[in-house]
Amino acid sequence: MDGEPVLRHSQGVAGWARTPDGRELYFQRRPGRPARRDGPTVVFEGGLAAGRSYWATVQGEVAKWASSVVYDRSGLGRSPADPGPRPLAKLAADLGALLDHLGPGPYLLAGHSWGGPIARIAAAARPERIAGLVLVDPTDEACELLFRPSTRRVERIGQVVSSALARAGLLAVAHRELLASLPADARADLRAEGFTPAAMRTRAAELASVAADLTALRDHPVDRPELPLTVISAGLASAGMNRRVRAEVDASHAHRVGLARHGRHVHAHRSGHLVPMSEPGLIAEEIRRLAVG
Repeated sequence: MDGEPVLRHSQGVAGWARTPDGRELYFQRRPGRPARRDGPTVVFEGGLAAGRSYWATVQGEVAKWASSVVYDRSGLGRSPADPGPRPLAKLAADLGALLDHLGPGPYLLAGHSWGGPIARIAAAARPERIAGLVLVDPTDEACELLFRPSTRRVERIGQVVSSALARAGLLAVAHRELLASLPADARADLRAEGFTPAAMRTRAAELASVAADLTALRDHPVDRPELPLTVISAGLASAGMNRRVRAEVDASHAHRVGLARHGRHVHAHRSGHLVPMSEPGLIAEEIRRLAVG
């Protein structure tokens, strides 16, 4: 359309946000066509060790009616690594620092997997600037399975395998279906940045305190019932999530929705855990419901 900026990258214009301790976070802001003048900017938060690129297809859909921002947590994509520990509270504080840099809002936060609790904590810290949350197959402390020793063993095995594949240059091959779903420029970025030994070191740092982080969330709830909330649950079993596990995860999602005054539980029937790859349009539509009304 006339007057719209010509994007050199499908995910938008690059920028940097600084955290209070001086780290730099790389982000891209994609302008959209706001359905309302006061409509929120959509900010995407990735899962464990997942940077900005894998949101590209969803972001393209959202651009039809809203502006959006994707970013890389420290040690992912183009953001320099954090030399310190990476507990959940720090990840959420970094998201808060990004929002501080972007302006007063309002923002709609969309988080996948481990990005779900990151978004919830950041929203609870400053609820006045949050228009709502869309959580995509999120990790949730209401799922008792997450506290079992067997889950820690699976996490350790996954870390060892992923690190070995990254060192051998084969991790991108193992995720070729994920890559195939993305626009060409985001696909090239993810191939170059997302499957490296450095990214796997960040993955290990984020994994290190998962059990303690989930325990803290369970013992000290952060939910703000007044914030509109949609949770999208994957409908299919996938690697590490058989039907029994899937049922426990879905139950935790239903519990989370039940705590919100305006909660909605949606199932992505054609997707395993990587819903942003398999049903980006569904995610975009649920974001639109909250952002546009």
